[in-house]
Amino acid sequence: MSIRERKWTTKSGQERTAYVVDYYAQNGKRHIKTFPKKKEALAFEAKARIEVNGKIHVADSATVTVAEAGKYWLAACGHLERSTVAQYTQHLNLHIVPFVGKRKLNEITIPVVRTFLDELAANGRSAAMVRAVRVSLGSLLSDAQERGTVVQNAVKDMGRKKASNKTTARHKEQVQVGVDIPFPEEVRAILQAAEGKPRVFIMTAALTGMRASELRGLRWSDVNLSKAEVTVRQRADAYHEIGSPKSAKGRRTIPLPANLVAAFSEWQKECPKGDAGLVFPTGTGAIEFHANIVSRWYHPPQIAAGVTVDTGELDKAGNPVLAAKYSGLHALRHFYASWCINRPEDGGLGLPPKVVQERLGHSSIQMTLDVYSHLFPKGDDASAMNDAASSLLGA
Repeated sequence: MSIRERKWTTKSGQERTAYVVDYYAQNGKRHIKTFPKKKEALAFEAKARIEVNGKIHVADSATVTVAEAGKYWLAACGHLERSTVAQYTQHLNLHIVPFVGKRKLNEITIPVVRTFLDELAANGRSAAMVRAVRVSLGSLLSDAQERGTVVQNAVKDMGRKKASNKTTARHKEQVQVGVDIPFPEEVRAILQAAEGKPRVFIMTAALTGMRASELRGLRWSDVNLSKAEVTVRQRADAYHEIGSPKSAKGRRTIPLPANLVAAFSEWQKECPKGDAGLVFPTGTGAIEFHANIVSRWYHPPQIAAGVTVDTGELDKAGNPVLAAKYSGLHALRHFYASWCINRPEDGGLGLPPKVVQERLGHSSIQMTLDVYSHLFPKGDDASAMNDAASSLLGA
């Protein structure tokens, strides 16, 4: 590996100088890279030497564009769920390729990623979408690293840099009661306003914490009324395909309270029959659309119960247009988690974190704590602390 100075005179008589790095990669192939300044050539030579010795160097001529790498990445995602692949495809085609698709992978540095994310936000992408696209870009670069078409994963490097900065604490978004989690009185009012299948569905979601996909795929054969328990064995995805639970921990058995067992017993008599034997099917026994459940079963009882928010719009009569306060079904899953966590004296079950994780089917206890740790009793409230101190001091 060497650096040589190259001088020449242009047709207009101007003298020019460049610095050429001449080296062989780990595969024995010769490469030449030219720089206008010597310090740039020295920096590249030092970096390339380390990479070649570590057998990880990728020459510019051996890399591909982000758009090309994206095609390989999507092809490698074939084992994932259709909805996940569809989301990745959307991220690539609508957000990544339009901004950095023509860039070579070796050009994707931390400053480039930072600028890319800022451009996404400036062009109307929400904060949640920017985060999701960043994750997808990081996955794309990881796939490219495995293929040997890039050395650096700038997205991961950016994350490590932030994690090492002790002055910047990583913000964990935790759900809040009244914003993400319905109050108990709100759930009670919603159930009082609901009837028939919607009421049983909402009750099941609130008292089992099952995901919407798990509820849509729930079969009567998975409901044991005599033992008062339900076992999650499958889920229905966005394409109405039945598959295994979201994670290995997703397969679980959840106890049922007596009032939910009674509701199931009554609903089973009226439930439409179908080959799949579903608990909450369409009128013909097929898998129900998620959008129909939200718009027809979940939102109307909220509006009827007054669990609403003002949309800021007016109807033809000049009255405020109200919408359901909790737009997504996941709010009921959050409610179940809070119900499991709250102390019995506060109307909850007072379960420890590990049991809450198992009930929710989270893949790890860390996921449970990241979202719900602030809801667990701290164990040092005034009364408990006074009792403990009295016991210690013998007072």
